[in-house]
Amino acid sequence: MKINSENRFMFPGEASEAKFLLGGIGTGNVSLGSRGELRDWEIFNHANKGLNLPNTFFTIWAKSQGAAPVTKILESQLAPPHWLGPGYPPITAAGLPRLKSSRLIGEYPIARVEFEDNDLPVEVELEAYTPFIPLQADDSGLPCFQLTYKVTNTSEQPVSVSIAGSLFNPIGGLTYDQIGYFSKEPHGQSINQFKVQDGLAGLYLASEKYDKDHLQYGNLSFTTTNRDVTYKRAWLRGDWFDYLQNFWDDFSEDGRLTDLGYEEPSAEGNNDTGSLAVHEQLLPGESRSFQFMVAWYFPNRMNGWNDFFNNIQKAGNAHNRYAARFNSSWEVSAYAHMNWKRLSEATFLFRDALFESTLPDYVIDALAANITVIRSSTCFWLSDGRFLAYEGSFDTQGSCAGNCTHVWNYAQTLAFLFPELERNMRQTEFLEEVAADGKMNFRAFHLFDAEFMWQGKESPPAVDGQLGSIMRVYREWKLSGDNEFLWELWPNVQKALDFALTHWDTDGDYLLDAKQHNTYDIEFYGPNPLSGVMFLGALKAVIEIAAYLKDDKYASKCLQIFEKSGSELQKALWNGEYYIQRLEDVNQYKYQHGTGCLSDQLLGQQLAHLYGLGYLLPKEYVRKAILAVYQNNFKEDFSNHVNCQRTYVMNDEQGLVLCSWPYGEQPKLPFIYSQEVWTGIEYQVATHLIYEGFIEEGLRMVKAVRDRHDGFRRNPWNEVECGHHYARSLASWGVLIALSGFSFDMVQKRLKFEPVLNSDNFSCFWSAGSSWGIYRQSMNAANGMYEPKVEVLGGSLSGVTIEACGQVWVE
Repeated sequence: MKINSENRFMFPGEASEAKFLLGGIGTGNVSLGSRGELRDWEIFNHANKGLNLPNTFFTIWAKSQGAAPVTKILESQLAPPHWLGPGYPPITAAGLPRLKSSRLIGEYPIARVEFEDNDLPVEVELEAYTPFIPLQADDSGLPCFQLTYKVTNTSEQPVSVSIAGSLFNPIGGLTYDQIGYFSKEPHGQSINQFKVQDGLAGLYLASEKYDKDHLQYGNLSFTTTNRDVTYKRAWLRGDWFDYLQNFWDDFSEDGRLTDLGYEEPSAEGNNDTGSLAVHEQLLPGESRSFQFMVAWYFPNRMNGWNDFFNNIQKAGNAHNRYAARFNSSWEVSAYAHMNWKRLSEATFLFRDALFESTLPDYVIDALAANITVIRSSTCFWLSDGRFLAYEGSFDTQGSCAGNCTHVWNYAQTLAFLFPELERNMRQTEFLEEVAADGKMNFRAFHLFDAEFMWQGKESPPAVDGQLGSIMRVYREWKLSGDNEFLWELWPNVQKALDFALTHWDTDGDYLLDAKQHNTYDIEFYGPNPLSGVMFLGALKAVIEIAAYLKDDKYASKCLQIFEKSGSELQKALWNGEYYIQRLEDVNQYKYQHGTGCLSDQLLGQQLAHLYGLGYLLPKEYVRKAILAVYQNNFKEDFSNHVNCQRTYVMNDEQGLVLCSWPYGEQPKLPFIYSQEVWTGIEYQVATHLIYEGFIEEGLRMVKAVRDRHDGFRRNPWNEVECGHHYARSLASWGVLIALSGFSFDMVQKRLKFEPVLNSDNFSCFWSAGSSWGIYRQSMNAANGMYEPKVEVLGGSLSGVTIEACGQVWVE
């Protein structure tokens, strides 16, 4: 694989799959490619993989004193293959000169692109990011990104430099014909204004075609804080390729732009491209920054999930969270500009806290790269505060709607970085989706004006999703210390647990044996470890909650069930090496696993470790079983692996299959997905291995995942399953919790750190409740004692008791 041995986070321009996401929570995003190009414009309230805006790029003009000027597109050269039958259309500007090479360094949420070129008398480096601050969701949810080109004069003469950004006005949508030219159908009446306001100068891209309630209504702002600017509000409205020729000739002549004076909107069937240029003079050795910000405002989205696309009028409109704060993209830009120092400093603090850790680089990579799920089109955030999510994103729409409980079960990142949003998901589950009998819809049906029905029919309850949601209520409560949140959800938490007893246990032995829908999109029958251990985890969480709320009778009842269920599960499902599904005839039902070694057999135990609930089953058996998962299911090479299902790993790659049958007895039709590899399951198993002391094995699995995402084979910032930016990959944050030995109880105001590697010199990021920062510990060579330190970078730990290195203190 083409992994850069010097820097895992660096990708050459030829790494065409490296696409770094820019954009905020619930805003959509734009990706920055390894050549320095902007691609995948997904800002229109749905996914849009592959959507590139016409005529949208940056151009540099540089003239050294006494020399001819050099003009080039600020991207590295296009890499092969060049296979387009009609050739590259002029809207790609593929025929214009570009820089020799580039490399992208991605340390989420900040990206840098370093360019190289022999013709320019300057060096150029691009820095790009959207503010990202843990625990501050609104400031991490801005629909904008800033691009800063740092230009350094490497010659011995003064150099005049201009950088022009060109941006197509996309309002109304974009469609392309069969030879790559954009269609006229949705276009027309675009209007680009030049404004100087709020300390900014730039272009405001709007349209007179749509009123404020239309789904296509919106605007963009393209601004700068630099002082010497010129602009071209609209490129030449001519024939054939006149527009590009006119722009190039105008800018390359003297590095400045001439506005063409159009005052009327574009004609029907056409949208305009606007350009904004910044100009600076550089002395030998001097560096200057050319700053640009792109902000967008598309406030109206369909009031529903994808299934409403056939009946948009019935669904009506909903509004994005950012629309409750701002009235236009210009207001977004003005807010960002006024607060940029604070926003930028906090963003860099987070980046540094995460990336300067002593954890292995591939672990940091797994943590940072998957944060993008939260800020991808997989998730959206409405003006009334509802935070909603698909399982992932297909190329042009969300995949598998409804805050799917059995997928989000695995996710940890959101809960630790933006706990208010995760708590909102629990409120949706328990206040909106639990029926009178305790059944929880595993997809959110009831949130929108029109009722959502999964594939046109009511779905069964998902055993792992429902029980996992109970455990996650416990997690959210312990992370926040919010008793009001707990009291609000408690009645339906009890109903949901009681439903498990009445619906999934047919004979009263506290082993779940009925038909059990689960995350593999099928039903397991009979006692099985996935359901059984999740049931134990839910019971343990409820026991702790009930005891705290002084509901001693319910706590005692659940404790008796927990002890009986655990004992029966151990006897019924333990095969001497791992836990199996107990069925007399595994082929009686399709899609079972029987005596197979299921990678998820101890998912509930892994979650219990993360949430501070302790062991659900005897420790020695748990350790043996999770090691068996690794030994049986982790493959070092997939060249000869037989997979008749979906394929995510192949050839010489390494990965963890969902199930194996080490002693034969594979069902005739094993459960669907059993031959596949899912990164979310790899991360949860790796996390559990670390908790059980198998650190090397856990780390090896994490490294295997990230080695597959090398920028050539796959996008490092996009782990897929059933769609891009798949939510299950957010299980990666559990690896941080396990390696740092971090435990949290903000109800009792206690935090604990107990790292399991690099203990003599350890540092890592942490977050809990209303604070975040860096934990460090080192060995004092003089006295042989560990010296721990908790550094708070955001929020406060006042009054919180810290335990680390055998010491206890109160902040």
